[in-house]
Amino acid sequence: MADMAIGSSRKPRTDALHNRRRVLDSAHTIFAEQGLEASMTSIARRAGVGVATLYRHFPTKSDLLAEVSRDQVAECVSVIDDALDDPDPWRGFTTVIEKICAMQAKDRGLGAVFLEALPDPVLFETERIRAENGFAELARRAKDVGRLRPDFVRDDLTLVMMANRGITAATEAEALATSRRLSAYLIQAFEARPERAPLPPVPRLGPHPDLPSRH
Repeated sequence: MADMAIGSSRKPRTDALHNRRRVLDSAHTIFAEQGLEASMTSIARRAGVGVATLYRHFPTKSDLLAEVSRDQVAECVSVIDDALDDPDPWRGFTTVIEKICAMQAKDRGLGAVFLEALPDPVLFETERIRAENGFAELARRAKDVGRLRPDFVRDDLTLVMMANRGITAATEAEALATSRRLSAYLIQAFEARPERAPLPPVPRLGPHPDLPSRH
């Protein structure tokens, strides 16, 4: 009887963990497909759980997004931190572009964290600011040694991520190979050369706080 009681008490916990995992897996897929405007209802439907079950685990979309994207955002920041430690400014700069494009090709939802207005404006705010400032410092160093064209601006990294996000491929391997070729083209375009023609002015890019998001 004691064993039966223990088994009965553990089952809800096991089911809850299973449902939570299904929600996270479904959210990861749907955020990658639809961006941050994906509704909580569509995530619950994909996971095969009720909306009430989803909200029991994640009371807000920000809670869900934070759990889904935490590791990827931390990895992006780590990539930039490592590049800042590289004694070769140009190599540090290009490594960031190569690695972040590769990460985005494998996880299309990653770009949404940096490119779209988040449900909660303070979500990942510290990490985003740290990444932006770190990359700006990498660009400054690469310009100082004459390797990066002088008209490169911070928003050009956003432009890279927007272009890379548009890659569609049948498999992850194809997406990664295509992304590597795109980043190689762009890195060559960013390199300083005397014959470079000036670029058109950069538009406003990145998250737009006035864009609505569905919950």
